[in-house]
Amino acid sequence: MSKTSSVLTFAFVAVVAFAGGALATGIANATTEQESPYYVLDQLARVLVRIENDYVDPVDRSRLIEGAIKGMVAELDPHSSFLPREDYAIFQGDTQGRFGGVGVEVDFGNDSVTVMSVVEGSPAEQRGIAPGDQIIAIDGQPVRGKSAADLVRTMRGEPGSKVSLSLRRKAHEGLLTLTLVRRIITVSSVASKLLNEGVGYLRIKSFQSGTHTEFQEALGKLVTANGEGLNALILDLRNNPGGLVDEASAIADEFLDGGVIYTTRHRRQIVDEVAASSGGSVKRGPIAILVNEYSASASELLAGALQDQHRGPIIGAKTFGKGSVQSILDLPGGDGLRITTMRYYTPSGRAIQALGITPDLLVPTPSEDVNDIVRESDLEGHLAAEGKRVAPKALPPPFGKETPIGKSPDANETLLGVARITPVNPLTGPDRALKAAYEMLTGRRGSVGK
Repeated sequence: MSKTSSVLTFAFVAVVAFAGGALATGIANATTEQESPYYVLDQLARVLVRIENDYVDPVDRSRLIEGAIKGMVAELDPHSSFLPREDYAIFQGDTQGRFGGVGVEVDFGNDSVTVMSVVEGSPAEQRGIAPGDQIIAIDGQPVRGKSAADLVRTMRGEPGSKVSLSLRRKAHEGLLTLTLVRRIITVSSVASKLLNEGVGYLRIKSFQSGTHTEFQEALGKLVTANGEGLNALILDLRNNPGGLVDEASAIADEFLDGGVIYTTRHRRQIVDEVAASSGGSVKRGPIAILVNEYSASASELLAGALQDQHRGPIIGAKTFGKGSVQSILDLPGGDGLRITTMRYYTPSGRAIQALGITPDLLVPTPSEDVNDIVRESDLEGHLAAEGKRVAPKALPPPFGKETPIGKSPDANETLLGVARITPVNPLTGPDRALKAAYEMLTGRRGSVGK
């Protein structure tokens, strides 16, 4: 993904210009060549010249400079990155929930891409693509061995452009190849369902622009559907990778009647404290919050706020542990820079970074649903934890320990422990954590909530 020569020339000139500025201000203090603030930049220029002159084949300077910038930012931590124009466009589409594509939500495996759901009215639905279909090739190129980012980039594109998907489907011999015309896809980040006994179920898939509004609308529909309001509410944050912190804090505000939601710190100094206002739409009534190993970032912030405020029990598996905030900066030429600028903390000052949120009731994700679980603390170069590591105040029984919940579900019925189809009666469904939450909220495991 090379840039135009003018954009990358600008980037390279900017580096050289920075070196000149560093020379003017730092030369008086430099005692050795290695201590000089422009030494590394000088080395970069030397290496660039040698590669251009001596490498076995001709090279593209723009690609080399882009690679150098990527490497520099990647050295900071796993979540800071330089985003070339195409990658930045994908990132912006994800946070806005609107992009040019075909309308499928997929799970990336080693050798195939499995369709998990299809957006209503999308090109994929119109061509008959269904959950369970496996995408084997895109535009004739096998998906095997390619990164998730590359595959997303290949499936997305300008509205009106075409893409060919080769699918493997049960009960269908051979590959099924379909050509789809991309168009603007709007993805909902909130799913809801009214369960038996007046229990509402709200799942937040990610925090993108408009998630808070979607949450309010979905909650209103659940209340109306039950006639006289909800008896209880389950907030499902499992498999939620995070997203926009402002959207997460706005939803936390709905569950609280004041108090701190979270604080942020930059170089150990508190720089911001976000507090809830009074009068949240669900500030009272029993709730339960579901999390798992794939709940990260903004979803951990929300879960931690509700846990510290004793709003309801956290149920599921220990979360991922990403307690850092990334700022997004626009760069010339359509590129972007995502850089970690702060750590965030729960209302009591507990650190989330590299520690995660420990549920009040542990319901591990079934082992057959996951391979090796990787958390923030497993990532090379992750930020260290800072601040309090103490657990929240313990809740009375039956909370505080792992709970056995029957036999393992059929792997085809769940994705990472989450039911593919949410049953109106979770007691008979395959979702262990959902079953535990439902039992609590309906009095089968003791009382919960304020």
